[in-house]
Amino acid sequence: MFVFSRSEKAMLQFITNTCNQVLAGISLDRRTAEQLALCPDQQPIWATADALRQEVMGNEFHLCSIINARSGNCSENCRFCAQSARYQTGAAAYDLIERTEAMRMARDNNNHKIRRISLVTSGHSVDEDSLHELGEMYREIQEETSMHCCASMGFLDAQRAEQLKGMGVSRYHCNLETCQERFAAICTSHTWQDKVKTLQTARTAGMSLCSGGIIGMGESMQDRIVLALELRELGIKSIPINILVPIEGTPLAELKPLPLQEVLTTIALFRFINPDAVIRMAGGRQQLGKEQYRCFSAGANGAIVGDYLTTVGGSVAGDIARLQEMGFTMKGQ
Repeated sequence: MFVFSRSEKAMLQFITNTCNQVLAGISLDRRTAEQLALCPDQQPIWATADALRQEVMGNEFHLCSIINARSGNCSENCRFCAQSARYQTGAAAYDLIERTEAMRMARDNNNHKIRRISLVTSGHSVDEDSLHELGEMYREIQEETSMHCCASMGFLDAQRAEQLKGMGVSRYHCNLETCQERFAAICTSHTWQDKVKTLQTARTAGMSLCSGGIIGMGESMQDRIVLALELRELGIKSIPINILVPIEGTPLAELKPLPLQEVLTTIALFRFINPDAVIRMAGGRQQLGKEQYRCFSAGANGAIVGDYLTTVGGSVAGDIARLQEMGFTMKGQ
């Protein structure tokens, strides 16, 4: 086992050798990832992850946005979620967004040259009547914008997956949220394997996959490493990383926000483990203030921009301007 106390030079050599092995096509194993996380100086980890991102993925930045198409009244008991009907959070609740409002949001995103947009619905799954109305939204989005369509609509069976694919949905999102071993501590109304089954069903229907998790729910860095490895095993190439926003009324309301260093190390390790994936910053990054942009110098190369489901995002134009200053080019622009 590597002994970091030997010297700073030895530590830097270990980091460099690990990066070179990843570039040579050798998948990072759990033990090595855990050793990286133990380095007394994490700055070289972040910088090397950024260099790895640049070497494998280039400087293209992947932007996407979401429309909260159905909000609240969810039957599931995910302990982090303001939309669960089991908690009193004051989150907005409505059956389906008005199509005119959805199209206003879609056009605004298109004007900012956002590449992908997702309709997101709360609840276990989507019923046939709602799916028909959502299909009309997808039709208008594709007629009036140049964006690719995504969906995040809970659990899928083969029929629903085929219907979405037929509506022009090219990517399906279903977060694993946390690693399999820890999942029951976060949710008991469904299982981690239920989520995997939905991802596999979407893939069989011909959609690409987007899946990640939430950090800051009381898990360890080792738990995050295992999640990153599980995502790699599933072949996920779009990985959103959310930072928990503790919401009053949820069981996780009293948790303290993660320190910046822990967020940056998590991103870097996800990049080492998934070198050719889009590591996409999602909800919660605004908690970091101006420091949030350091995520994009630690291995991340994508973001959900605009507002999220129950939390407010930042300025899309401001995000794009800052990212361009950092040397990124916006994919599709």
